Amino acid sequence: MKKNHDDVYENTFIRKLLPRRIRRGPFLASLGAFLVSLLFILGGQGYLHFNAGNFEEFEAGRVAGRDVIAGKSLSWVDEAATAVRRAEEVRRVPAVFTYSNRTTGEIREKYGRFAAALGKAFAETATFEDFYARIEEGYPGFYSSETLLYLYRDQNRERFPEYSLAALEYLLETGIFALPESGLEAYNGKEAQLWHNYGPRTEREIIDYDRIITLDRADDMIVRYAAENGFPLSFEFIAPSLLEPFLQANVFYSGPDTENFAAEQRARVDPVIRRVERGQRVIRQGFVITPEAMGDLAALNAARSRLDIPGISGKILVMLFAYGLLVFLAGERTLGRILRPGEVYLLSVVAALYLAAAVFCRGLSRAEDFPVALFLPTPMAVMIPAILISFRAAFAAAITLPLTAFLAGAFTPGGYIFALASAVVTAWTLRGAERRLDLLKAGVVIGAANAVTAASLLLLYRLNTVSWPLSILVAALNGVISAMLTLGTLPFLEHALNAVTNFRLIELADLNTPVLKRLFDAAPGTYSHSLMVANLAENACQAIGANPLLARVGAYYHDIGKMENPAYFVENQTLYNKHTEMNNPRLSATVIRSHVKLGVEKARSLGLPQEVVAIVAEHHGNSLITYFYAAALKREGQVNREDFSYPGNPPRSRESAVVMLADVTEAACRTLKKPTASRLEKFIQELVMAKFDHEQLADSELTFRELDTIKKAFVRVLTGYYHSRIEYPKVKDKIPAAETAAPAAGNGAAGERAGA
Repeated sequence: MKKNHDDVYENTFIRKLLPRRIRRGPFLASLGAFLVSLLFILGGQGYLHFNAGNFEEFEAGRVAGRDVIAGKSLSWVDEAATAVRRAEEVRRVPAVFTYSNRTTGEIREKYGRFAAALGKAFAETATFEDFYARIEEGYPGFYSSETLLYLYRDQNRERFPEYSLAALEYLLETGIFALPESGLEAYNGKEAQLWHNYGPRTEREIIDYDRIITLDRADDMIVRYAAENGFPLSFEFIAPSLLEPFLQANVFYSGPDTENFAAEQRARVDPVIRRVERGQRVIRQGFVITPEAMGDLAALNAARSRLDIPGISGKILVMLFAYGLLVFLAGERTLGRILRPGEVYLLSVVAALYLAAAVFCRGLSRAEDFPVALFLPTPMAVMIPAILISFRAAFAAAITLPLTAFLAGAFTPGGYIFALASAVVTAWTLRGAERRLDLLKAGVVIGAANAVTAASLLLLYRLNTVSWPLSILVAALNGVISAMLTLGTLPFLEHALNAVTNFRLIELADLNTPVLKRLFDAAPGTYSHSLMVANLAENACQAIGANPLLARVGAYYHDIGKMENPAYFVENQTLYNKHTEMNNPRLSATVIRSHVKLGVEKARSLGLPQEVVAIVAEHHGNSLITYFYAAALKREGQVNREDFSYPGNPPRSRESAVVMLADVTEAACRTLKKPTASRLEKFIQELVMAKFDHEQLADSELTFRELDTIKKAFVRVLTGYYHSRIEYPKVKDKIPAAETAAPAAGNGAAGERAGA
């Protein structure tokens, strides 16, 4: 299904660097931010000078002929030491085993059939020969005659299926592992991971290998379980033979998951940072040059630069790379959508102001290390795009802004690490924030993370520029103050950009807002319909990974246009139908279709976000008002379809399309008599496919898989809503006191009525 970009910005910053169509305002804003950044980096003190001279004469293992002294402090990553540390981390990774729900279900089903057959054989056979023949017929070769004879003659045989099921469930729930012959040598030899998948949720458990149950150990575990639970000794004797045909592994080694987990752990290993201090003698004359010294020398050589044309060209290229990274991370492929012009302006201004503030603060500071980063509100520069655009946009800012400031000479390596850590923690902490109070809570978390980062850097670099307690305190206050500044500027930015933030959506979702209370008073049927549509849309969007909060708000407001003429809509009609009184299909269709236009006007007058206005405008698309179109055809013989079609466009977002489907589903399902799950599923399938056949979903991003998921979500919600209820008998005579006594919970029909 195609995506329509008419109302969104076609170019994210400079889309793919060479866009086919460029809108002047956003392009100039992004270009201006780049030029400002370049101006600051060219004017910053970002060069490192060393008296190293020519390094080609040095080689590891040889005696140095002269000294090499660092002219300024420098940090660099020791890749070899980092690789060794990461390899050691991988050797501690437990192998991943996954629990197979499918295999477990098959085993349970297989044993359930056998238990039923066994119970039936006990009841219907009079001799062992008949019993043996019955079991052998249904399960040939499963058991020996001695096992069946022992089972048949035992006085507790009727309970053996129950005991066996309990033991089997214990094994299945604990997991019967299938250990591979090879592949585990590279990982932790003492522990393994067991992953249980429950839909979108995965639970992970660490298990010692000596506690793992395999098929070889299953018999012993069955006997132990029977003994621990007080089962008869006769059952302990026969239990392994009785369950053996049904035992199979239901936990399997997952090589890809293990490799991915190992890669995650490897990526989490902090690189080994080597520090060269200003004035440090990296190479000592007359001493053998070590590999570590050559590493320091290579880092110094790579950091050398001169104030010349090649150096300036290198700076320009580096800045192009930094902004190219921002273009990529803020692009459609990463964000999943194209930025609107206002969002491009926002990112451009934030980037330029952040860099200007960083370089300005660096100019005021005499310190050689990272105090500039302590005072710079880096979290605020990440919070604003996180709230007003998306988490991914915030992550793009978190990666690129500290990097750009570092390249501009505003940060030393320590300051860059601090700013980067603060920015990344900010972006991660604000994931899923829904209330403005969450912003302050995030500020506290960021402050704590800043304090830990600052303390780590102080220990790592052994800095003495400021007192340690003051540095850690300023780092902590940085996060809190940034959150407070963001909270103060957020309402202005929300209004200026008309942005759809979680904070704003939560406020719009309050049913006590004046417009929704007016909707309840003027059109109670429409209000009830909107609530149900909201429940359907929210559940469906959660299932397909769309924005459930946006869908809920859009559903609340999608029919606000009906407040003007509520009596003309069937859900608000009680005594009579005004369209019958009107007796004019064309006029009736005009009144019906007008609620979309009135709703859009009302939504805009309320200042609702554009995404919500789009849902109001698109919730009927350009579909046909079938009832009055048919009535007009019958009366006039030939009519124009456009006169009986809604004036909107088909939905252009997943949330808008889901609201459309929820709207037609909720309204249509009210006509079903005695709706069951199967009838609802079939009916909803027809409704969804009708919208698809009439090209109402052509411009949305919904796939057929998502349409099926949406249908199932609708069925689940509506099945719960239309659940059957017990019919209460009419009581004519006085009920005896004995019958009115409160029954035990869940006992008989009275318990069912209590829970109905």
